[in-house]
Amino acid sequence: MWISIQTNVTSLLAQENLRVNNDFQSQTIQRLTSGFRINASGDDAAGLAVANQFRSDIVELRQGVRNANDGVSTLQIIDGGLSNITKILDRLKTLATEGASETFEGDRDTVAQEFDDLLGEIDRQAANIGLDTAGSNYAQALGVWIGGGDAANSKVTVDLSAADVDSTGLGLAALGAGATAADFEAAIADVEAALTTVGTVQGTVGTGQNKLAYAIQLAQSQISSYSAAESRIRDADVAAEAANLTRAQVLQQASLAAMAQANAAPQAVLALFRV
Repeated sequence: MWISIQTNVTSLLAQENLRVNNDFQSQTIQRLTSGFRINASGDDAAGLAVANQFRSDIVELRQGVRNANDGVSTLQIIDGGLSNITKILDRLKTLATEGASETFEGDRDTVAQEFDDLLGEIDRQAANIGLDTAGSNYAQALGVWIGGGDAANSKVTVDLSAADVDSTGLGLAALGAGATAADFEAAIADVEAALTTVGTVQGTVGTGQNKLAYAIQLAQSQISSYSAAESRIRDADVAAEAANLTRAQVLQQASLAAMAQANAAPQAVLALFRV
């Protein structure tokens, strides 16, 4: 048997194993206290790259849901304005029908004045909801970025580019003083055409609200799926790590005990010098 006093190989091996066990215990404690399996790039470089992509997609989708909800709110405001404009158009048709009757015995100028005033109110309300011909905010193709896919499929578009609902866009003209029954009769046809136009715009707005609602549902589903996928990669399995901690503690204690024995082994050489 070879015995050396200068180099205690057994102790060196015990020290190395103790270092490994300490590192294992430290890593396990870090995972348990942070809740993450990956706390540094070295823990799982490939997994970290995938988890980061999932996290990026989740951030984009969450903002996309907020964008879509803002879009729905905007369309609801527009829809409310359109509904009000249709009520004004109903009143315009009533006035035009009244003035178109040859048996009307009232003052057509008074009726025409109300008709013209209501056209001004249509212009004001169309401007308020951003659908007038002069500087419209929303009379365009409105793109709402949702995310969740490639750039070509990440946006929901609501096309309101032809949705000018002021008096000019609806083809309505003022009657003015001296309007005749024939002028009022022509106004009836114009109001009917305007109602059809507004109805088409309302259909587009309603379809846009539905598209955004479906987009929100998909985005929320994707957020849940991506979050679960990221969790499986990044998060720590607490039950497994708790078991690892127990194992690491036992190994550490065993390493310390073995090191004590290894450090005491060279003392056996003293027995060779006894007489």
